[in-house]
Amino acid sequence: MFLHGTPGSRRLGQLFDAPARREGVRIVAPDRPGYGASSPWPTRDLTDTGAFVAPVLDDAGVDRAGVVGFSGGGPHALALAATHADRVTSVDVVAGATPPDCPPTPRVQRLLGRLASTTPRLLSGLLRVQAWLAGVAPAVVVSQYAETERVPDEVASLVARDFVDAVAASRRGAITELRLLAASWDLPLASVDRPVRLRHGTRDANVPIAGARALRDRLPDARLTAVEDADHLTALLRSRAPVVAQHAD
Repeated sequence: MFLHGTPGSRRLGQLFDAPARREGVRIVAPDRPGYGASSPWPTRDLTDTGAFVAPVLDDAGVDRAGVVGFSGGGPHALALAATHADRVTSVDVVAGATPPDCPPTPRVQRLLGRLASTTPRLLSGLLRVQAWLAGVAPAVVVSQYAETERVPDEVASLVARDFVDAVAASRRGAITELRLLAASWDLPLASVDRPVRLRHGTRDANVPIAGARALRDRLPDARLTAVEDADHLTALLRSRAPVVAQHAD
Protein backbone atom coordinates (compact mmCIF):
# COMPACT_ATOMS: atom_id res chain seq x y z
CA MET A 1 0.00 0.00 0.00
CA PHE A 2 1.65 3.22 -1.18
CA LEU A 3 0.39 6.51 0.30
CA HIS A 4 1.37 9.55 -1.74
CA GLY A 5 2.60 12.93 -0.55
CA THR A 6 0.82 16.21 0.22
CA PRO A 7 -0.28 17.25 -2.31
CA GLY A 8 -0.14 14.12 -4.44
CA SER A 9 -2.06 11.37 -6.17
CA ARG A 10 -2.10 7.69 -6.97
CA ARG A 11 0.08 8.44 -10.01
CA LEU A 12 3.27 8.68 -7.90
CA GLY A 13 2.94 4.96 -7.16
CA GLN A 14 4.19 4.37 -10.72
CA LEU A 15 7.69 5.07 -9.40
CA PHE A 16 7.52 1.68 -7.70
CA ASP A 17 6.33 -0.23 -10.76
CA ALA A 18 9.69 -1.49 -12.06
CA PRO A 19 11.15 -2.70 -8.73
CA ALA A 20 7.77 -4.21 -7.79
CA ARG A 21 7.63 -6.20 -11.02
CA ARG A 22 11.18 -7.46 -10.49
CA GLU A 23 10.37 -8.63 -6.97
CA GLY A 24 6.86 -9.92 -7.68
CA VAL A 25 5.29 -7.39 -5.29
CA ARG A 26 1.82 -5.93 -5.85
CA ILE A 27 1.52 -2.15 -5.39
CA VAL A 28 -1.81 -0.57 -4.43
CA ALA A 29 -1.73 3.24 -4.65
CA PRO A 30 -5.04 5.06 -3.98
CA ASP A 31 -5.92 8.74 -4.05
CA ARG A 32 -6.68 10.03 -0.57
CA PRO A 33 -9.93 12.02 -0.10
CA GLY A 34 -9.96 15.26 -2.06
CA TYR A 35 -7.18 14.25 -4.47
CA GLY A 36 -7.51 13.08 -8.06
CA ALA A 37 -10.85 11.33 -8.55
CA SER A 38 -11.52 10.89 -4.81
CA SER A 39 -14.30 12.83 -3.10
CA PRO A 40 -13.23 15.44 -0.51
CA TRP A 41 -13.54 14.78 3.20
CA PRO A 42 -12.67 18.17 4.74
CA THR A 43 -13.37 17.17 8.36
CA ARG A 44 -11.15 14.08 8.38
CA ASP A 45 -8.22 13.69 10.71
CA LEU A 46 -5.24 11.36 10.78
CA THR A 47 -7.09 8.75 12.82
CA ASP A 48 -9.66 8.53 9.99
CA THR A 49 -7.06 7.05 7.63
CA GLY A 50 -8.25 3.49 8.12
CA ALA A 51 -11.79 4.49 7.14
CA PHE A 52 -10.69 5.08 3.55
CA VAL A 53 -7.67 2.75 3.28
CA ALA A 54 -9.25 -0.43 4.70
CA PRO A 55 -12.00 -0.46 2.02
CA VAL A 56 -9.31 -0.21 -0.66
CA LEU A 57 -7.57 -3.25 0.80
CA ASP A 58 -10.90 -5.06 0.97
CA ASP A 59 -11.64 -4.24 -2.66
CA ALA A 60 -8.17 -5.52 -3.66
CA GLY A 61 -8.74 -8.74 -1.72
CA VAL A 62 -5.83 -8.03 0.64
CA ASP A 63 -6.06 -8.90 4.34
CA ARG A 64 -2.71 -7.41 5.47
CA ALA A 65 -0.14 -5.28 3.70
CA GLY A 66 3.11 -3.50 4.18
CA VAL A 67 2.45 0.24 4.08
CA VAL A 68 4.75 2.83 2.51
CA GLY A 69 4.13 6.51 3.15
CA PHE A 70 6.03 9.25 1.35
CA SER A 71 6.18 12.82 2.71
CA GLY A 72 2.63 13.73 3.79
CA GLY A 73 1.69 10.08 3.34
CA GLY A 74 4.04 9.13 6.18
CA PRO A 75 1.72 10.28 9.00
CA HIS A 76 -1.15 8.47 7.30
CA ALA A 77 0.87 5.25 7.17
CA LEU A 78 1.58 5.57 10.90
CA ALA A 79 -2.10 6.34 11.55
CA LEU A 80 -3.19 3.20 9.72
CA ALA A 81 -0.82 1.11 11.85
CA ALA A 82 -2.03 2.80 15.04
CA THR A 83 -5.74 2.30 14.36
CA HIS A 84 -5.85 -0.79 12.11
CA ALA A 85 -2.85 -2.84 13.20
CA ASP A 86 -4.56 -6.04 12.05
CA ARG A 87 -4.29 -4.80 8.42
CA VAL A 88 -0.62 -3.81 8.59
CA THR A 89 2.52 -5.97 8.59
CA SER A 90 5.08 -3.15 8.74
CA VAL A 91 5.49 0.53 7.93
CA ASP A 92 8.04 2.30 5.74
CA VAL A 93 8.10 6.08 5.99
CA VAL A 94 10.21 7.80 3.33
CA ALA A 95 10.96 11.51 3.78
CA GLY A 96 7.89 11.58 5.99
CA ALA A 97 6.29 14.68 7.43
CA THR A 98 6.87 15.05 11.16
CA PRO A 99 4.72 16.46 13.98
CA PRO A 100 4.84 20.26 14.30
CA ASP A 101 6.45 19.93 17.72
CA CYS A 102 9.38 18.02 16.21
CA PRO A 103 11.54 20.98 15.17
CA PRO A 104 12.70 22.41 12.89
CA THR A 105 9.70 23.13 10.64
CA PRO A 106 10.81 25.05 7.53
CA ARG A 107 9.27 28.49 7.00
CA VAL A 108 7.49 27.45 3.79
CA GLN A 109 5.76 24.55 5.55
CA ARG A 110 4.64 26.83 8.37
CA LEU A 111 3.29 29.32 5.82
CA LEU A 112 1.34 26.66 3.92
CA GLY A 113 -0.20 25.38 7.13
CA ARG A 114 -1.19 28.91 8.13
CA LEU A 115 -2.74 29.63 4.73
CA ALA A 116 -4.69 26.35 4.85
CA SER A 117 -6.14 27.34 8.22
CA THR A 118 -6.78 31.06 7.68
CA THR A 119 -7.11 31.78 3.95
CA PRO A 120 -7.94 28.50 2.16
CA ARG A 121 -9.31 30.30 -0.90
CA LEU A 122 -5.98 32.09 -1.39
CA LEU A 123 -4.12 28.79 -1.04
CA SER A 124 -6.50 27.15 -3.52
CA GLY A 125 -5.68 29.86 -6.04
CA LEU A 126 -1.95 29.41 -5.51
CA LEU A 127 -2.26 25.65 -6.02
CA ARG A 128 -4.24 26.25 -9.21
CA VAL A 129 -1.44 28.45 -10.55
CA GLN A 130 1.15 25.84 -9.59
CA ALA A 131 -0.81 23.18 -11.45
CA TRP A 132 -0.79 25.35 -14.57
CA LEU A 133 2.96 25.86 -14.23
CA ALA A 134 3.48 22.13 -13.75
CA GLY A 135 1.76 21.51 -17.05
CA VAL A 136 4.06 23.84 -19.00
CA ALA A 137 7.29 23.66 -16.97
CA PRO A 138 7.65 20.48 -14.86
CA ALA A 139 10.94 21.69 -13.40
CA VAL A 140 9.06 24.39 -11.46
CA VAL A 141 7.29 21.72 -9.40
CA VAL A 142 10.26 19.37 -9.14
CA SER A 143 12.46 22.17 -7.81
CA GLN A 144 10.25 22.32 -4.70
CA TYR A 145 11.32 18.78 -3.77
CA ALA A 146 14.75 18.23 -5.30
CA GLU A 147 17.67 19.65 -7.19
CA THR A 148 16.27 19.35 -10.70
CA GLU A 149 19.56 18.31 -12.30
CA ARG A 150 19.58 15.17 -10.10
CA VAL A 151 16.14 14.01 -11.27
CA PRO A 152 15.75 12.06 -14.55
CA ASP A 153 13.49 13.71 -17.12
CA GLU A 154 10.93 10.89 -17.02
CA VAL A 155 10.69 11.16 -13.23
CA ALA A 156 10.34 14.95 -13.40
CA SER A 157 7.50 14.55 -15.90
CA LEU A 158 5.77 12.00 -13.66
CA VAL A 159 6.11 14.22 -10.57
CA ALA A 160 4.60 17.15 -12.48
CA ARG A 161 1.68 15.01 -13.68
CA ASP A 162 1.21 13.75 -10.13
CA PHE A 163 0.87 17.34 -8.89
CA VAL A 164 -1.58 18.24 -11.65
CA ASP A 165 -3.69 15.15 -10.93
CA ALA A 166 -3.65 15.98 -7.23
CA VAL A 167 -5.22 19.42 -7.55
CA ALA A 168 -6.85 19.63 -10.99
CA ALA A 169 -10.35 18.61 -9.90
CA SER A 170 -10.19 19.99 -6.36
CA ARG A 171 -7.69 21.61 -4.04
CA ARG A 172 -9.61 20.51 -0.94
CA GLY A 173 -7.48 17.43 -0.32
CA ALA A 174 -4.29 19.46 -0.15
CA ILE A 175 -5.87 22.19 1.97
CA THR A 176 -7.31 19.65 4.41
CA GLU A 177 -3.99 17.87 4.85
CA LEU A 178 -1.82 20.97 5.05
CA ARG A 179 -4.08 22.18 7.83
CA LEU A 180 -4.20 18.93 9.80
CA LEU A 181 -0.47 18.19 9.49
CA ALA A 182 0.38 21.68 10.75
CA ALA A 183 -1.81 21.23 13.84
CA SER A 184 -1.16 18.95 16.80
CA TRP A 185 -1.53 15.42 15.54
CA ASP A 186 -4.40 13.42 17.02
CA LEU A 187 -2.30 10.33 16.38
CA PRO A 188 -1.34 8.03 19.31
CA LEU A 189 2.23 7.31 18.22
CA ALA A 190 2.75 5.03 21.22
CA SER A 191 0.03 2.77 19.78
CA VAL A 192 2.02 2.00 16.62
CA ASP A 193 3.01 -1.56 17.52
CA ARG A 194 4.27 -2.54 14.07
CA PRO A 195 7.92 -2.21 13.00
CA VAL A 196 8.56 1.20 11.45
CA ARG A 197 11.45 1.84 9.08
CA LEU A 198 12.19 5.52 8.53
CA ARG A 199 14.29 6.49 5.53
CA HIS A 200 15.24 10.16 5.27
CA GLY A 201 17.60 12.22 3.16
CA THR A 202 20.40 14.05 4.96
CA ARG A 203 19.85 17.06 2.67
CA ASP A 204 16.07 17.18 2.89
CA ALA A 205 15.06 20.86 3.05
CA ASN A 206 11.31 20.12 3.02
CA VAL A 207 11.43 17.97 6.16
CA PRO A 208 14.82 18.22 7.91
CA ILE A 209 16.20 14.92 9.18
CA ALA A 210 16.31 16.27 12.75
CA GLY A 211 12.52 15.99 12.81
CA ALA A 212 12.73 12.37 11.64
CA ARG A 213 15.13 11.59 14.49
CA ALA A 214 12.69 13.10 16.98
CA LEU A 215 9.82 11.11 15.48
CA ARG A 216 11.83 7.89 15.67
CA ASP A 217 12.32 8.41 19.39
CA ARG A 218 8.53 8.66 19.92
CA LEU A 219 7.75 5.35 18.24
CA PRO A 220 7.94 2.05 20.15
CA ASP A 221 9.74 0.09 17.39
CA ALA A 222 11.40 2.36 14.83
CA ARG A 223 14.69 2.43 12.97
CA LEU A 224 16.01 5.41 10.98
CA THR A 225 18.20 5.04 7.91
CA ALA A 226 19.87 8.25 6.77
CA VAL A 227 20.01 8.41 2.96
CA GLU A 228 23.28 10.24 2.46
CA ASP A 229 23.39 13.26 0.15
CA ALA A 230 19.67 12.87 -0.68
CA ASP A 231 17.00 15.56 -0.71
CA HIS A 232 13.24 15.07 -0.36
CA LEU A 233 12.54 13.45 -3.73
CA THR A 234 15.86 11.69 -4.31
CA ALA A 235 15.44 9.95 -0.94
CA LEU A 236 12.28 8.39 -2.37
CA LEU A 237 13.97 7.45 -5.65
CA ARG A 238 16.87 5.78 -3.85
CA SER A 239 14.56 4.00 -1.41
CA ARG A 240 12.35 2.27 -3.95
CA ALA A 241 14.36 -0.91 -4.46
CA PRO A 242 15.22 -1.59 -0.78
CA VAL A 243 11.66 -0.84 0.36
CA VAL A 244 10.09 -3.16 -2.21
CA ALA A 245 12.67 -5.93 -1.57
CA GLN A 246 11.59 -6.07 2.08
CA HIS A 247 8.12 -7.19 0.96
CA ALA A 248 9.20 -9.78 -1.62
CA ASP A 249 8.37 -13.47 -1.03
